Amino acid sequence: MKITMICTVVSAILMLTTFTVHGKTTRQGGEGSPLEKATFAGGCFWCMEQAFDKLEGVVSVMPGYTGGTKKNPTYKEVSSGGTGHAESVQIVYDPSKISYARLLEVFWHNIDPTVKDRQFCDVGNQYRSAIFTHNEEQRKLAEESKKKLEESKRFPGPVYTEIVAASEFYPAEEYHQKYYKKNPVRYKFYRWNCGRDARLRDLWGETGDVHE
Repeated sequence: MKITMICTVVSAILMLTTFTVHGKTTRQGGEGSPLEKATFAGGCFWCMEQAFDKLEGVVSVMPGYTGGTKKNPTYKEVSSGGTGHAESVQIVYDPSKISYARLLEVFWHNIDPTVKDRQFCDVGNQYRSAIFTHNEEQRKLAEESKKKLEESKRFPGPVYTEIVAASEFYPAEEYHQKYYKKNPVRYKFYRWNCGRDARLRDLWGETGDVHE
């Protein structure tokens, strides 16, 4: 009996083991299919975390900083605009359950691509919108989605969202993780006060991808 229990525990640990190879996060799970990463910047990372957190096939969403030069930046340093980093979210997802194309769709519908170096009430390069691609396939899909949006003429001006290769991602401080769950009243007031949802409805209508 003890041997059986030990074997069961060891098997469970192995199934949950994750490691990263060539930009992909791999987990030995039931079907042995690899998990993958996606990284997006869309202004306030509290809001972007919520947008992706409840999607079927998304394993985790981590608010953090990327795209800059300073190693191990703090929130204070990034928010001051001196590091080159953008507030971002890094997503680990199961491509057998949700596609990167679907993640891109949700991303677009939760940002304002018509403005440069800002999102809603947050102004500065640290709040720019960007897609940080982890491989050639992601880059191609991101560029195709941006081109499709531009050609749709949905917006009169240019689409300012950057598409760049992913670089080192630094997780944000613990109090930023799942902020929308830990501090729902403050989060909802910030979101309302920032005019995020009103602007998103103006841009995209009632899409179902905006998480208030």
